[in-house]
Amino acid sequence: MMAIGKRLSIVLMLIAVLLLQACGSSDRDSKAASNEIGTHSSSRSDSTSNAEQTEPASEAADAAADKAVEVTESSTAKPQEGREESDTSVSQNGEDAAPAGTLTAGEWDDNERWSQWNNLMASNEGEKYRPYWQFYHWDRLEVKVTANGRPAVDATVAVTRSNGQDGWTARTNAAGVAYLFPILFEEQGGRVKYGLTVTAGQQKKQFENVDLQTGRVLEVKLDEAVEVSSLVDLMLVVDTTGSMADELKYLETELKDVVRRVGDANKGQLSIRVSPNFYRDVHDDYTVRSFKFTEDIDKAVAQIAKQDAFGGGDTPEAVEEALEDAIEEHDWSKQALTRLLFLVLDAPPHYEKGIIKKMQALTAKAAEQGIRIIPIASSGVDIPTEHLLRYMAVATGGTYIFLTDHSGVGNGHLKPAVGEYEVRALNDLMVDVINRYVQGQ
Repeated sequence: MMAIGKRLSIVLMLIAVLLLQACGSSDRDSKAASNEIGTHSSSRSDSTSNAEQTEPASEAADAAADKAVEVTESSTAKPQEGREESDTSVSQNGEDAAPAGTLTAGEWDDNERWSQWNNLMASNEGEKYRPYWQFYHWDRLEVKVTANGRPAVDATVAVTRSNGQDGWTARTNAAGVAYLFPILFEEQGGRVKYGLTVTAGQQKKQFENVDLQTGRVLEVKLDEAVEVSSLVDLMLVVDTTGSMADELKYLETELKDVVRRVGDANKGQLSIRVSPNFYRDVHDDYTVRSFKFTEDIDKAVAQIAKQDAFGGGDTPEAVEEALEDAIEEHDWSKQALTRLLFLVLDAPPHYEKGIIKKMQALTAKAAEQGIRIIPIASSGVDIPTEHLLRYMAVATGGTYIFLTDHSGVGNGHLKPAVGEYEVRALNDLMVDVINRYVQGQ
């Protein structure tokens, strides 16, 4: 496992360099590269008062607000609905980008802190944004599957209604756990009983009259051991609108160094595939620019090095188009140890009925395929966008990562609606996150 951890560290450094794109468009200040490590406590009271927040805008109001702000390569200010203003800024003095490890971030896994998640969803803030994004009901069934006493990895777990209609399908993670949300998109909700089917290889178990009891963990024990795949799919989906311009030029040198160390560290214990993907908006020169999964990291580096940042102009971007391509148009491994989709962005999708429905469908499809969506929220993210990102992470068994102001890089970052968290170097944090998904910790 030491070799695995070392290889993942190297691959994650590649990802961390990409994430330099997400911190704003201003160049680095020579005194702003502090690598502060510590803990941070975020008070719930800062984020749950309706009186302190703007109501979700109508589509017409959103469109008007979008037109009011122009984003260029030298100006990345986007209208935010924020909990706390930050005066963090970096002078545009043209200095080189800071190396990987400069950015600071925190992480919050809502599935691991389920009671706190339910408190947030029941708060004034949660009552506002659940209907706004139409992710209505977070009744959850947690299923833990073991096979011959060990976690059954990548087993398919599905709940169906008594009338035979599908409810929700997910894959178990490396710890053998799957989360199911069968009434997530139903406005009326209501408790019903479900049928449950667990499939792992040639083994299958079925249950009837399963209830979504709060806090319940349904344990399923299979008799025969399940083969564990060595495949790890890592996908990057990165916003390349104008606010990302000044970081891309530093990627090629960094990634060439990463490639050499990946080759040195690889001992053949894992087969890691990487797929870099980029997106802008529907009226830009391209909407989505995607690349297939590859084990050839040199090829991925070349694909990344050719990118630049341009376009945008209003706040929302074509997030749903990027996710549709990422989830439906790529050859994700049929069996895998883990599948991780890092979504690096600073703006939400356009607020339209059809797009919201598409985001729902893509979230459910990702859960069905065992793709864990892990957002990386940067300085343009506001409160409604944070909710949407966390909704997708929770529903797919992912986790929520957010950049912080401690590095002094980029514009101010939104204060997250979470409890106490550790502030860490982003690349170190991501190494631990991926190790957790690989090792089932």
